[in-house]
Amino acid sequence: MASANTEKERKRKKASISISSSSADRAEKKIKKTKMSSNQVRASHILIKHQGSRRKASWKDPEGRVIMNTTRDSAVAQLKSLREDIFTGKTKFEDIASRYSDCSSAKRGGDLGPFGRGQMQKPFEEATYALKVSEISDIVDTDSGVHIIVRTG
Repeated sequence: MASANTEKERKRKKASISISSSSADRAEKKIKKTKMSSNQVRASHILIKHQGSRRKASWKDPEGRVIMNTTRDSAVAQLKSLREDIFTGKTKFEDIASRYSDCSSAKRGGDLGPFGRGQMQKPFEEATYALKVSEISDIVDTDSGVHIIVRTG
């Protein structure tokens, strides 16, 4: 009986080791995915969609009711106000992005991860590559809406 319990214990330990090893492999792959190559940048952004946006729905407005009634000018005014709150230290970029951004990256504080040339809409790409790390853009217009961008890498 003691040897049967010992055998069960050995199998249990072996199983937990292989699970841990598998978890480590997944974590390592995730890290590799987020590493940037030398020709990539990393950025976070806040997107406000408006009537002129190519897709008039978002995670926080699935039916697009608010977006269809938002003019470009009011979207820009909202972003300018949010940008000012960030610059004055009233709030953090990530907190604003999580609450106000129409992009699904809001759940990551606006983080888009690393990307290279040709992966984003041209105005967004150009603005991001022109920024220094930690610098925040002015308003950037794309087919998706209006953005402010912070380069994070």
